[in-house]
Amino acid sequence: MATLEAIKYSRGKLLVLDQLRLPHEHHYDEVSTSEEAFDCIRSMRVRGAPAIAIVAALAHAVELHNGSCVATSPEETIGHIDSRLDYLRESRPTAVDLFNAIGVLKSAVRAARVEGLAHPEAKDAILSAYIEAAEAILAKDLQNNTSIGAFGAAWLQQQYNASPDRKISVLTHCNTGSLATSGHGTALGIIRSLHAQGLLQHAYCTETRPYNQGSRLTSFELVFEGIPSTLITDSMAGALFALHRQSANIGAVIVGADRVVRNGDTANKIGTYSLAVLARHHGVKFVVAAPTTSVDLETETGAGIKIEERKKEELTQICGAIVNPDGSVDTSKTAKVAIADQRIGVWNPAFDVTPNELIDAIVTEKGTVVKGPDGKFNFSEVMPERWAAIAK
Repeated sequence: MATLEAIKYSRGKLLVLDQLRLPHEHHYDEVSTSEEAFDCIRSMRVRGAPAIAIVAALAHAVELHNGSCVATSPEETIGHIDSRLDYLRESRPTAVDLFNAIGVLKSAVRAARVEGLAHPEAKDAILSAYIEAAEAILAKDLQNNTSIGAFGAAWLQQQYNASPDRKISVLTHCNTGSLATSGHGTALGIIRSLHAQGLLQHAYCTETRPYNQGSRLTSFELVFEGIPSTLITDSMAGALFALHRQSANIGAVIVGADRVVRNGDTANKIGTYSLAVLARHHGVKFVVAAPTTSVDLETETGAGIKIEERKKEELTQICGAIVNPDGSVDTSKTAKVAIADQRIGVWNPAFDVTPNELIDAIVTEKGTVVKGPDGKFNFSEVMPERWAAIAK
């Protein structure tokens, strides 16, 4: 079955699905400049760490392809690209995929072969190197997600001896599927793989307040693909485990990650930490699904992660399509309503950090990482070169 596409790209043109209009309306915004990409990311019309990095990279590729760079030397060309990437870097401060992608892109333009080339050939070589590197980020993400799904499903199957006759159920938080990536997804990719292999009994998803990525996006993806699923509020997870863990064979909480640091501490959508505590209390495995691009080996612990705080109105107001008296949804009409006293003070962190002690496995595209005999995560097998550089 075809999956949803958050990003549609051909050289010189980028379309991004406006996720604020889902699940009732499919609308793609054309993003052709870094400013438009910044606004798209900052307003959360696109979200999910991999998708943020892809949109930023490709938006600048589009504007370069369409002639935005007026530099006349290799040095000026690289300087122009650096300045645009540094601007995009500020769109979301917590998701490390964006930072890693910027590093890859800056390296790519510096590796362009310009020796012996005059203007404009040298400039064209640098622009081509950037565009090809940005397109490679898009292609690699889909491959990574498929691998994450396979590794995660295999690990859970082994943990519970799951089979078509003994299926397992899982809970997921926020949105980590095709809408948060180039396709398939990370945590939701594992759920897709379990379902495809006949090992999934049921998927539960939290609504994920305050932005409701679970109710607006994940539930939409699950229904779209025919995966047996149920939506719950964030505060129902403990009751779900207490009342239905045995009957539904709930085996795992599977989440994505905006940043995994060297010791395994993981920043993800607010509410993830609470789920990890509940999972540990009820004997449910807690699994983080993240590509190695989301792993930040430079930061030693979660204490070093900058947590984005967002505006108060995301808690005190809500927007949606109008429901008619007969129960039908009129997608042509939307309304924003106040759901709290607008004078109340609000604290609205977008993410929290789950301590590594509460995490059972971190699934990457290179394999599943579990704690060693010392009780610590070691990423040396899935990221040998980057790990070796840090170990020095």
